[in-house]
Amino acid sequence: MELNGKRVMVIGLGASGLAAARFLASRGAELVMTDRRRDLDRSILPGGELHLGEDDPAWLAGVGLLVTSPGVPPGAILLREAAVRGIPVIGEIELAARFIDAPIAAITGTNGKSTVTVLLGDMLKAAGRRTFVGGNLGTPLIEAVGGAYEAVVAEVSSFQLESIDRFRPRVAIHLNLSDDHFDRYRGLDDYGAAKARIFENQRADDFAILNRDDPLVWKLARTVKSQVIAFSLERPGDGGSAIWLSGDRLEFHIGEKRGTLSIDQYRLAGRHNLQNAMAAAAAALVLDAGASVIERALREFRGLPHRIALVREKDGVRYVDDSKATNVGAVLEALEAMRGPVILIAGGVDKGGDYAPLREVVQRKVKCAMLNGAAREKIAHALAGAAEIEVVTTFREAVEGAARRARAGDTVLLSPACSSFDQFKDYAERGRAFEELVRAL
Repeated sequence: MELNGKRVMVIGLGASGLAAARFLASRGAELVMTDRRRDLDRSILPGGELHLGEDDPAWLAGVGLLVTSPGVPPGAILLREAAVRGIPVIGEIELAARFIDAPIAAITGTNGKSTVTVLLGDMLKAAGRRTFVGGNLGTPLIEAVGGAYEAVVAEVSSFQLESIDRFRPRVAIHLNLSDDHFDRYRGLDDYGAAKARIFENQRADDFAILNRDDPLVWKLARTVKSQVIAFSLERPGDGGSAIWLSGDRLEFHIGEKRGTLSIDQYRLAGRHNLQNAMAAAAAALVLDAGASVIERALREFRGLPHRIALVREKDGVRYVDDSKATNVGAVLEALEAMRGPVILIAGGVDKGGDYAPLREVVQRKVKCAMLNGAAREKIAHALAGAAEIEVVTTFREAVEGAARRARAGDTVLLSPACSSFDQFKDYAERGRAFEELVRAL
């Protein structure tokens, strides 16, 4: 892709958009940058034309390429007008992939993406490979360009996959699919179609690693052009390439590779984390990491902040931070991983999904649900009768109320099922607030 002298527009100047703009400037592009925020700090931007506030199609004059950020909705004025004018529109991961020579392992799914991304990165680093780890996880993929990496591991979201063109991961992992982001998508089929684009440009010598235990993911095995590797909590019966749970070990048959991996010292709780371990291990194996290296990475992995992370135990009560659980599927996983009665703290900004699938596990596991934030009444209606429910306004009230109700043997679990933007900048800030309130008890 020739960028020198080309007039390129970047829409949205968050982390990925800003990184894309800086890269484009370094390659000699004539930049046009736009953002809806009027209070943007201009000192952090590269040189170029800047427009803030409401979109104006006139800004597209002379533009030959448009790079959009994941947070920009598909119906944005500038994107619609670019389509009318025949201006190519790509995202930051597509731009990055055009300039990355190392094999890319890309991970998507509703839940577990960050865990698998970091774990796979740890496995490849332990194998002595110079490995970039980033994408939707935090560090934009474009920052891998020019880094002399031998492997690139990237978390990719459905929003990012909407704007790919030739993005082709050597290894593509799809972990699971459940209701999420229905404030952006028409339904599960629409959301799932965006996720499935991760396989769109793969070839016969690439690999698709699919969750056989998730019917919505496994059905893709019939349509992908790459080599399918299944991961499952039970041994698949069809003899294809797979990795599965076998007692206290993982067993794998992947191409010519046969063997087992010990997981007796793997620290992450829950069946979903066993699936995460299998997915990462399968990818590491096809990227030529050895079994002993993979076992060591599994043994040493501590998990990610704000994902089923123990904050403290006080007076026999465990306090667990699962702030990253921003959808119902993630909360189901967290509740199934808990032992003993749970006091659940949930709520925040509704993303358009259905909370009713929580009823059964809430009835089994939860003694009280403390609901706060913008979605509190909707969740209360969906869970009515499944457990005792207390509706409060603020996050602080929910945490302090949960602590008052907790008794020895209980777990107070922050697992919101919602975005955080009504009270916090992001899920991480919400998790830190929980930790601070818990430590202050």
